[in-house]
Amino acid sequence: MIIRSTLLFDGLSDEIVRNIIGNQQPRSYAKGKIVFQQGDQADHFYIILEGWVKLYRQMPSGEEIILHIFSNGESFAEAAMFNEHIYPAMAEVVSDARLLAINSNLFTKILEENPQTAIKMLCTISARMKFLIAEIEQIKGKNAVQRVACFLFNMCPRDTASTVFELPYEKNLIASRLGIKPESLSRIFHKLRHYEVNCIRNQIIISDIDALGKIAHGRDQ
Repeated sequence: MIIRSTLLFDGLSDEIVRNIIGNQQPRSYAKGKIVFQQGDQADHFYIILEGWVKLYRQMPSGEEIILHIFSNGESFAEAAMFNEHIYPAMAEVVSDARLLAINSNLFTKILEENPQTAIKMLCTISARMKFLIAEIEQIKGKNAVQRVACFLFNMCPRDTASTVFELPYEKNLIASRLGIKPESLSRIFHKLRHYEVNCIRNQIIISDIDALGKIAHGRDQ
């Protein structure tokens, strides 16, 4: 069950998890749907049951700064409940998705009644922050080819030598997330053909996952 395996609920009893979910039902969102706007009242946080959601800030210049892209089994916006109950960023669905909204007031009440649960949640949020910082450091420490190779490698299964899959969202969004220009991404995909990685529209064909892994970790370029 995706909800039960969500990192935020790690270590919590089934009863606590059921109380947090309450009577909320999953809702389907079409690609491009705005889940909430920057500055909106933070009355819910969300668990992704299926699909991808980007969290970003809109700068006065109109530029988008992508903070993170979340996928199945991940939660987002829970930290907003502890920060004046205001969403500090925008959330947009970047592929058709199913989300479960958790009521902030109910969640806060459960934390107040269960201090140990609150401590576990804070530890989880802290661990996620460390992960995000590590991800930023990893991106800055790799060149553009390595970033793309790492992105693709992380989507590969580990129990097979080759794989075929669809890119989870648009290439310009992938480029933005990896800190490279869209035209650079196209050139990198072309370069990766020499390593048996082919991109046909949004389909990725990888003939040698191990070789891709070596590129991702800077051991073969």
